[in-house]
Amino acid sequence: MPDTKFTPRVFSGIQPSGGLTLGNYLGAIKRFVSMQDEDYETVYCMVDMHAITAKFLDPKTLAHNTRELAAGFIASGVSPEKSILINQSQVPEHAQLAWIFNCVARMGWMGRMTQWKDKAGKNAEAASLGLFAYPALMAADILIYHATHVPVGDDQKQHLELTRDIAAKFNHDYGVDFFPITEPVIEGAATRVMSLRDGSKKMSKSDPSDASRINMTDDADAIAKKIRKAKTDPDALPSEVEGLEGRPDARNLVNIYAALNEQTIEEVLRDVGGQQFGTFKPALAELAVAKLAPISTEMARLMAEPDEIDRILKRGSEQAREITAPILKKTYDIVGMVG
Repeated sequence: MPDTKFTPRVFSGIQPSGGLTLGNYLGAIKRFVSMQDEDYETVYCMVDMHAITAKFLDPKTLAHNTRELAAGFIASGVSPEKSILINQSQVPEHAQLAWIFNCVARMGWMGRMTQWKDKAGKNAEAASLGLFAYPALMAADILIYHATHVPVGDDQKQHLELTRDIAAKFNHDYGVDFFPITEPVIEGAATRVMSLRDGSKKMSKSDPSDASRINMTDDADAIAKKIRKAKTDPDALPSEVEGLEGRPDARNLVNIYAALNEQTIEEVLRDVGGQQFGTFKPALAELAVAKLAPISTEMARLMAEPDEIDRILKRGSEQAREITAPILKKTYDIVGMVG
């Protein structure tokens, strides 16, 4: 098979399940923004079809969450002029390619997915078929754009590996070099942001304590208060990374500072080593407010203008389909679906 040259293109998405947090921003959205200015075409998605796989969502809640996530993307700097910003369900080729991939992927591959085991648990018989087939749709989300790169967190590595397996099997079965073997992009000081109340646990919107997380809708006062009350330990900050071992709460706050201030952990510790948290936390709170409060303000403005969000997403879906429709047509041609 001849080597195919694919346009360097990034695809990534976040579920509109409500409650966008600092973890989403530092772990994903901030990177999305920077990739707009690199040598890629960028496509970013509210994956609303994935959001209904695990549990029933009230329709009004899903619509609100989708708009709020779009507002979070835009307010954070994802530009509709630089990137294609879409709502997954408004680009039907995602679901159409997913059916082809349901027929390429093997049951054994799906059954080994860690997230399937975790989410279905002991009651797998009652879980939705959508939850089981979720990774095939995720593969379609990526490959319907011939995306060459996907920024992923640790919890999505396995799904991207499956995407690569599906692409390779399709190419092999049909004797083509049609789908790219997508590469993961994993980097950043705070790709995994932890709870402000327990540095050993991931920051989560499902934590019953609102003080455990910074919501992207929090105003300046709330952000500063949560940082000031974040759990720490009695020791001073170290001057070297090794000094953070066994200190998850300290490591988490240093990680957050580094990511917000565009520094490495080593650079932060060179500046703050020896400081007590009584000095460091006010500095972190000031930095967090400066970086995050403008985002929450712009999100609130956008959410007051839902028609503006809907117009942006409609335009994005039209741009997306200029890419996805020809790729789906070619896929159907390869498979032998005529018409």
